[in-house]
Amino acid sequence: MTPPAPLPSQRGSALLLAMLTVTLVATLAAASLWQQWQAVAVEQAQRQRTQAALILQGALDWARLILREDARANQREGNPDHLGEPWATPLAEARLSTFLAADGNSEGLPDAFLAGEIRDMHACLNILNLVPANVQSADEAEISPLELGSLRRLYRELGLPVAEAEVAAERLLRITMAARDPQALPTTLRPQRLGQLAWLGISPQSLQRLEPHLCVLPGDTKINVNTASETVLMASLPGLDLAGARSLIQARERQPFRNLSDAQAVLPGIDRVMVSDRFDVRSDFFEVRGQLRLDQSVVAERSLVQRQGLEIRVLWRERYSTQAPSS
Repeated sequence: MTPPAPLPSQRGSALLLAMLTVTLVATLAAASLWQQWQAVAVEQAQRQRTQAALILQGALDWARLILREDARANQREGNPDHLGEPWATPLAEARLSTFLAADGNSEGLPDAFLAGEIRDMHACLNILNLVPANVQSADEAEISPLELGSLRRLYRELGLPVAEAEVAAERLLRITMAARDPQALPTTLRPQRLGQLAWLGISPQSLQRLEPHLCVLPGDTKINVNTASETVLMASLPGLDLAGARSLIQARERQPFRNLSDAQAVLPGIDRVMVSDRFDVRSDFFEVRGQLRLDQSVVAERSLVQRQGLEIRVLWRERYSTQAPSS
């Protein structure tokens, strides 16, 4: 006996069920594939971050070694710190494998490019010199007229509003006084990095212009006349014009100043403003910058280090944004 043929509605239901099954399987497969791809991407990003951190740590250790060897030479030969020394030569972007090729250890390394530089922070005006932090009480805190004058001249040289510098000095004074007053309520901390100068009312636009010439260093620091730019020299030395600043720079390029007397002898009368409590020919604080380009990502880091004898201490490290080089 021949079985009855299925009704059209039954055939349609079976086809619809088959299509739903195929759709469900395809959806589950796509979701599984996407999750797997996401897991691989996350793992790859974590691996790149770890590799970048290790490489930049190695670059920082390398910079500390250079500064230590320079300090050893300074102790042995009495050399000043100047821009003709090895630490002052920036490292242009180079393939990482070239550093290890001589040792035969470049096999299996990622396609990475490293760049970096060491910057003398005594080439800048230290804004914290405005109000020394080592006062014993709030009554002793006051704005240094010499340092405020230098900051005002720097603002004028850069075409920035001088009133902003005066407001920053007043806020720094209040912060320092509050820190020394046991009865004062908690207030803003003294800045430790350049970006934190926004706490003093300095705008981001001003900070961008000030960054090459202004810094934030702990303690009372001096300006190195062997490394300071003409802008910093004109700002820190009252009465010094552009011609005088260029004369100082040309003299130190011919022969770095071994002591402050050598610099004072370049221009008549400059010894009255280039005094030993504000100027020197040696440096203790340096900023180390490193940039790593790994595949399509760029990681940049800067660190502030302090040199005390042969000891090189890292005071802080931070990542900062940078623009990837165009191919």
